[in-house]
Amino acid sequence: MLASSSLEVVTTAGSIDRPKAGARAVTKIQIFDLYKTYATRTGRTTALQKVDLDIRENEFIALVGPSGCGKSTLLKLITALIKPSRGKILLGGTLLDKPSREVGIVFQQPVLMPWRGVLDNVLLPAEILGLDMTEAKARARELLELVGLGGFEDRYPGELSGGMQQRAAICRGLVHNPSVLLMDEPFAALDAMTREDLGFELLRIWERHRKTVVFVTHNISEAILLSDRVVAMSPRPGRIEKVIDIVLPRPRTLDMQFSPEFKAHSDEIRALIRRT
Repeated sequence: MLASSSLEVVTTAGSIDRPKAGARAVTKIQIFDLYKTYATRTGRTTALQKVDLDIRENEFIALVGPSGCGKSTLLKLITALIKPSRGKILLGGTLLDKPSREVGIVFQQPVLMPWRGVLDNVLLPAEILGLDMTEAKARARELLELVGLGGFEDRYPGELSGGMQQRAAICRGLVHNPSVLLMDEPFAALDAMTREDLGFELLRIWERHRKTVVFVTHNISEAILLSDRVVAMSPRPGRIEKVIDIVLPRPRTLDMQFSPEFKAHSDEIRALIRRT
């Protein structure tokens, strides 16, 4: 378990690869002039307004902002489960107008099927997509080992702690090998220590498997500690107030929370959210 204040993410690859000086970063997701308006009994409500954002390939980006600012709506639009009222989203340069197998998602609750064991829960996306199940099982077992659930393949969700269930949910989101992983407050229901543990587990997976991660959270410290960039959003209708580059080196440690750089990032993001 990862609970020490001197905790480090240890990977064989070391720090994540960055574009060399002068090299152009590859854009994975492009969001142009995005609006989302919902019809209600009393009229129409605009959840998102004029959102423009480029997300780079293999980048870890966090969305923060007050409740109801449209963070989860933006994630749903990237899944193409709902359609924008205006604007468009490109995935790898292609218009995203229907759900893509390139996108995986992890919800706030694990949403595991209680009658299926851990391995079978993780394999569900592979079954739905009709993937080769021999390869999918090998990948699922590798992921379960990576998050510390090796040996729990046949356990049912009711036999696991909340943190273990969420580990299984992360594996399920990755089993079909998507290039993009969307995470909607995945650790919000967990206690503080388990939340820290899973945050660093997630970084370990990210550094090994190199995904583009879009992570929604209300926790500013969590956003800073995990991310390459933090997107600060305004109250509804949600707009992007500012995108903050996080200057902390990788691998990240909990001790970084006491650094001047961390405090400066935290103060800036809190000020942005409070003034809107």
